[in-house]
Amino acid sequence: MPPLPLANVVIDLFLKGGPIMYPILVVGVVALCVIVERLFWWANMSLKRNPKLLDSVYEALEAGDLATAIQRSANASDPVVRMVHHGLNHPHTSMEGALQVASGRELRAAGRFLSAMDTIVTLGPLLGLLGTVTGIMGSFSSIGSSELAVEKVTGGIGEALIATAAGLGIAIVTLVPMNHFHSRLAALQFDLEAAANNILILAAGHHIDSKSPNAKPQA
Repeated sequence: MPPLPLANVVIDLFLKGGPIMYPILVVGVVALCVIVERLFWWANMSLKRNPKLLDSVYEALEAGDLATAIQRSANASDPVVRMVHHGLNHPHTSMEGALQVASGRELRAAGRFLSAMDTIVTLGPLLGLLGTVTGIMGSFSSIGSSELAVEKVTGGIGEALIATAAGLGIAIVTLVPMNHFHSRLAALQFDLEAAANNILILAAGHHIDSKSPNAKPQA
């Protein structure tokens, strides 16, 4: 008898895993969608980074030319330069407050779905454990019947093992990229904080009034 195709094997294992496999499947699909979306987001963000543009903004501020710094940072796709532009061109609050708001906005976008991934890492094994319990319960109920059905007993144990393996597999597959995204988020947070500190130091050194975009350095 020729071996079954891989798709048929997967479907067969899914059906043998019992009813708990359906919520596990939903969790797995959500995990896959989140991982793919975040991978594309971070890849796109890496392409947008522009250290040379940030250095040119520093040079303008070091020369005391706030208008040029604002002009160079305008319409930037680099999240760090966007934060700098918001801090330099925000007339309704202090520069430090504007930088904090812009930094929080960038970090919120970068950390999107991380809490969902953390939930998936916890929920996957719990659903697998629930499948283990229901599978073992099915096996014991078969043993307690008047006629011992070996197939039902082994089927219940198989259901328990398949559900457990599926839940753990989802958690393991999600955990690795989640930790990677956390490290990328921490690196972005460091870059934002470093840029904000540099802007505040340069602005203070030239006595630039951050509430006025057209302000000139004070003597």
